[in-house]
Amino acid sequence: MTVGAGSGVGAERIMALLEPGARAEARMRDGFIDLLGAEDAPESTGPAQDLMLTGVVPAIYERWWRPALGRAVKGLTGPGMDEEVRIARLLLGLAAGHRVLDVACGPGNFTREFARAVGSDGLATGLDASETMLKRAARDTAKARLDNAGYVRGDVAALPFEAGTFDAVCCFAALHLFADPFDALTEMTRVLSPGGRIAILTSIRRRIALPPLKPLVERTSGMRVFEHDEIVAALRMRGYTDVHQRVSGLVQFVGGRLAP
Repeated sequence: MTVGAGSGVGAERIMALLEPGARAEARMRDGFIDLLGAEDAPESTGPAQDLMLTGVVPAIYERWWRPALGRAVKGLTGPGMDEEVRIARLLLGLAAGHRVLDVACGPGNFTREFARAVGSDGLATGLDASETMLKRAARDTAKARLDNAGYVRGDVAALPFEAGTFDAVCCFAALHLFADPFDALTEMTRVLSPGGRIAILTSIRRRIALPPLKPLVERTSGMRVFEHDEIVAALRMRGYTDVHQRVSGLVQFVGGRLAP
């Protein structure tokens, strides 16, 4: 597929990163590269993920939804959205010229900040399964005049990129929504280059919480609640070193570097 003029910021550069099979199937619409037909969309894990597929949440996500939800789970003294971006950039070690993948990018608020951090020689790619989120992301990125950022509609369980493509991979506020988060971590690791860095923001069960609440929360919301050392151990098992964890309220920030 050839991406025509006006088809979306960063699209030509992102097309070159796709695996050949994905490149052949790709189609451009609404400013993003679509690799999912209606029959191929990942199955929802529950009400929490269903909300992300609506037209309402993308419209209010960046200004109202995400900050309010984040404050509820991070606590009153937890980091705000600007601080989250700073934490992500630090964990990823972003520098000029880097290629970064933003998994479950939503409306692209982090993707755009990553694009600014890596400069014109770098590339920020956002991936999400929600058409409504990606329409908003593409529109806002075009308004920001960032030609080093673009978006792909794809499945995190089968990332469409060549192995070792990215210098950094971010997955903030989404891993707990995936049907199989550990398969997703394996895929993120596959597309990360040796020495590259990963940054994750996801759920955590505090030891003060009553154990019986965990299955109830997971069953009713479709959100997984990870044990304290579960994500740290999963990264180390996949070859990450220098793994750091910061807990704030009911969420954790985890980063690591993939061994060369």
